Amino acid sequence: MKAMILAAGRGERMRPLTDHLPKPLLAVAGKPLIQYHLEALCAAGIRNIVINHAWLGHLLPQHLGAGGQFGVSIHYSDEGAEGLETAGGIKKALPLLGDAPFVVVNGDVFTDYPYQLLTTRLASDSLAHLVLVPNPVQHPRGDFGISEQGYALAEATDCFTFSGIAVYRPEFFRDIAAGKQKLAPYLRQAMQKNKVTAELYQGVWHDIGTVQRLTELSAQLESEHVG
Repeated sequence: MKAMILAAGRGERMRPLTDHLPKPLLAVAGKPLIQYHLEALCAAGIRNIVINHAWLGHLLPQHLGAGGQFGVSIHYSDEGAEGLETAGGIKKALPLLGDAPFVVVNGDVFTDYPYQLLTTRLASDSLAHLVLVPNPVQHPRGDFGISEQGYALAEATDCFTFSGIAVYRPEFFRDIAAGKQKLAPYLRQAMQKNKVTAELYQGVWHDIGTVQRLTELSAQLESEHVG
């Protein structure tokens, strides 16, 4: 199974840090955020990785190379200066991802989710499987619900936050037009047809969306390491 790490976002809320580095290269406890994903994917046996990039994207291959130092093989999908949003970026990368289901991970989250679980999560009649998490303070209303049968729900009384971690079939993206495309509308369409399943993960997960969150997480990890 291959994986794609989404690394094309501009990171406006992380400025001025992202004026000089793409957000996934920002350090968390002394290590680039994206490196945690590369190491975790490698440990899970997922070693063929695609990384998309846009803003300051040339710095990603400069820092990460072909991935050998992390035990993986990296291919890059260049989206130009502006980026193509999530669905558009994955659509562009399909030739690199192949014909089998693949994992997608947001490059700006920090998690201990065991990626090897995703190799068995996708049902034979589903197009996608999403990992949801309890709603953080900054996103109290959540995104999607989960039915008793394990289907993702576009609307529900109790909604959880989409973690940015999922596994997809390539077919999910094949009818999406090329160019800048957001993911959520297509997920909601597929949910209406019961083509998306979901799970709730209650382990470590952080959305590194602001400088404050980055600083707090770094301090926490450094404290745990010292301890």
